[in-house]
Amino acid sequence: MTTEETLKTGTTTIGIKLKDGVILASDQRATMGNLIAHTQVQKVHQLSDNIGMTIAGVVGDAQLMVRFMQSEIAIYSMKKGSAMSVTAAATLVASVIRQGFYLGLIVGGYDKTGGHVFSIDGAGGYIEDNYCSVGSGSVFALGALEAVFKEDMTKDEGIDAAITALNSARRRDNCTGDGFLVTYIGPNGYEAIPREEIVSRIEKLGYRYPN
Repeated sequence: MTTEETLKTGTTTIGIKLKDGVILASDQRATMGNLIAHTQVQKVHQLSDNIGMTIAGVVGDAQLMVRFMQSEIAIYSMKKGSAMSVTAAATLVASVIRQGFYLGLIVGGYDKTGGHVFSIDGAGGYIEDNYCSVGSGSVFALGALEAVFKEDMTKDEGIDAAITALNSARRRDNCTGDGFLVTYIGPNGYEAIPREEIVSRIEKLGYRYPN
């Protein structure tokens, strides 16, 4: 059972569907009760060339889920000779999480049917949407996304939308902060946006980098 002393990501994680791909993003803070335990936590993980996952919840459970999914997707690809679809990956995660993982996840990626983003709760419910946010700061992020999201956003528009939503959350949620991670997944695969580009975009948007 989780306790107040359990290492958690707290967090704000974001998934956005674009015209040609998806954006996955998060902050980098981990908390233990009221303590900021770590400030460089990896909360956006590559599961395969075309699929990624964001994590919120208990860190140990999250790391185990990431390793499991990376292995399962790799085995599937070797057996089938093709990439796993985003829907199949989300379905698998939703089935596994019911075994007792204290997590809230976003699975997103790009396949032959286009970009897909799924939010997945601890009870195994998974829902596809155009955009979603999971974590302690999600209510603030969703408010920002409501204002900036539009259909068929470009990669650049999606990155800026994710940064805007994360900035809103880090200003109001004390479990969100200490850096932003942004990933784009599209026709050419998985691309982690460099920190330098994220900082430059934050400055152009008129925000402060949260470190």
